[in-house]
Amino acid sequence: QVQLVESGGGLVQPGGSLRLSCVASGIIFMFYPMAWYRQAPGKQRELVAGIDSGGSTTRYADSVKGRFTISRDNAKNTVYLQMNSLKPEDTAVYYCKTDGTNTYWGQGTQVTVSS
Repeated sequence: QVQLVESGGGLVQPGGSLRLSCVASGIIFMFYPMAWYRQAPGKQRELVAGIDSGGSTTRYADSVKGRFTISRDNAKNTVYLQMNSLKPEDTAVYYCKTDGTNTYWGQGTQVTVSS
């Protein structure tokens, strides 16, 4: 079965950093573009960052450009989201997702940015 498991969320002060990880199983990970989404209470789920299967091309929401970095390690079946200079408006549940023909979602990890 396909599983995506996120980790690394938590409570952090404004200006702080977190690194989220998403470990995939049940797929040939190296063939899948991956993405991070987030959803804050009462808001629509939005794309945060995406990365191609080889890790050479990335894309970001305007709201996180210059602060977040998506990367992947295909040998570890893992995609990462490095989050720096965090703001309260970054507070959300963060989800990893496969892209392409088949779409799979993780269960999400909570990120709370608050003083």
